[in-house]
Amino acid sequence: MARVITLRDALREGMSEEMRKDPNVFLMGEEVAEYNGAYKVSKGMLDEFGPKRVIDTPIAELGFAGIGVGAAMNGLRPIVEFMTWNFAVLAFDQIVNNAAKTLSQSAGEFRCPILFRGPSGAAGQLAQQHSQTFESWLANCPGLKVISCIDPYDAKGLIKSAIQDDDPVCMMESEILYGLQGEVPEEEYYVPIGVAAVRRTGKDVTIVSFNKMMEVVKSAAVELEKEGIDAEVIDLRTIRPLDIRTIVESVKKTNRLVVVDESWPFAGISSEITYQVQKYAFDYLDAPVTRVNAADVSLGYAPTMVQEYLPNPEKVIKAVKAVMYR
Repeated sequence: MARVITLRDALREGMSEEMRKDPNVFLMGEEVAEYNGAYKVSKGMLDEFGPKRVIDTPIAELGFAGIGVGAAMNGLRPIVEFMTWNFAVLAFDQIVNNAAKTLSQSAGEFRCPILFRGPSGAAGQLAQQHSQTFESWLANCPGLKVISCIDPYDAKGLIKSAIQDDDPVCMMESEILYGLQGEVPEEEYYVPIGVAAVRRTGKDVTIVSFNKMMEVVKSAAVELEKEGIDAEVIDLRTIRPLDIRTIVESVKKTNRLVVVDESWPFAGISSEITYQVQKYAFDYLDAPVTRVNAADVSLGYAPTMVQEYLPNPEKVIKAVKAVMYR
């Protein structure tokens, strides 16, 4: 039976269910315990699981990420929360050079079952150093799995799969959408890593996106329908491994593709999808693949600059019409 709950509640439920089943699972990060989480995702977890399994850390991302990696190599299953992935840049040495490479460096002798999670991307007027999107940074590294979603159903199912995964997983969330509501079943379930979701079926154009840009794409699709353009909308859910098969099958039907990606255009997820679609479905394309990205600059503080910087429904609609009416 499905209930309507928020994204933060879905994440909390997923973590709590796995912690109840496995005493080796624990949560650590800045303000996750006494303060109930910077975004209240871990509200009440300290009371249930105690201070040995819900652990407040100092403001030292490199340090506590390293503790998590060491714990994972010794049989535990840590969940490491970053207040924002912008702060996790300090911990990339542990994520990229240790967690991601543990299996290969040990010739398969050691695994690193760890989940790194927190919000990625712009969140209003937070300016340059707190508004970056990190999916492409992390997905570039072999050995890491990267999840990026905002749907509460998917978030719960994916975080449970990530906690049980024997490899390091990076979960990218959105701090401005923790209150987003959606239907989530009461019974236990899992969402597999590496499978995209078709959110809307259509015949004229395929629009691919992920994370909070899905809200932008869905709004654009509604407006396009009013003009007689039937868009198929695909939510990646997982960035790596990328479900290119679902995208290619859609493009074979619609013959047109627009990729909406909040990150910068150079060397981003949209670039990789464009390359792979042209590799596997070039003969099916009736127009070049078009991308809608953030502006290729650091994000300013002023609200007018934020609006101009980010993809929005109007930009998506313009891109769709460009591939439709060539």
